[in-house]
Amino acid sequence: MHNAALAALGLSDWEFQLLPVPPEQFVSSVSALRAAGYRGASVTIPHKEAAFELVDRLTDRAKAIGAVNTLIFEPEGDLVGDNTDAPGFIASLPAAPVSGSTAIVLGAGGVAHAVVWALRDYGVKVQIWNRTPQRAERLAERFGAEAVAQVEAAQMLVNCTAAGLEGDPFASLPISPEQLGDYPIVADVVYHGKPGPLLEAAAAAGAVTVDGMEMLVQQGLIAFEEWTGLEAPAEVMRTAALAG
Repeated sequence: MHNAALAALGLSDWEFQLLPVPPEQFVSSVSALRAAGYRGASVTIPHKEAAFELVDRLTDRAKAIGAVNTLIFEPEGDLVGDNTDAPGFIASLPAAPVSGSTAIVLGAGGVAHAVVWALRDYGVKVQIWNRTPQRAERLAERFGAEAVAQVEAAQMLVNCTAAGLEGDPFASLPISPEQLGDYPIVADVVYHGKPGPLLEAAAAAGAVTVDGMEMLVQQGLIAFEEWTGLEAPAEVMRTAALAG
């Protein structure tokens, strides 16, 4: 996705690389990247909280969310941490959330933190379900949401769990395919490249669906512009992501 964008903009001396980094080598690896002239990095599980602690400066949203997924090495030397998952999620929706509307968030991991913060920032009333109730309660307390043991009808349902990556997602989620008709919008942050079983069932129930691939693209657009200072070629990046 990023290399396709670099090529489209003629940045032939730039390259986006995959760098597998064990947790115990994260701090030293980031220091080496800064010394080697890198402009930034995307940070994935399990490094998002470590990145939060490592940076010199946080964006307001990264500070509020408590996790970093994008590092920016500024020319003057500062290491800045941002969270592009939150605005990427909002940008992936068919329309901006309406204050006072309701949403159910399934899961309480790192992406759920970004999603809940983003929805609450728009004034959405959020209920959180998690397989481990205590995690849902901690997340709800942090962002002024409500932890629930059972889900109810709402304007939006957001799956922030890994359910659906393999097997039947309904085996581990507190919802049936028939209940998906209670949600006008169903979003799944898991990206398959094509609608997974959760979104297939949601579409069959009449919901507007949002695939995690679009969130991946949208958060990538923001990161690309932070690193390069140039407008990201959205369609180039979307096409490349889907092809991948």
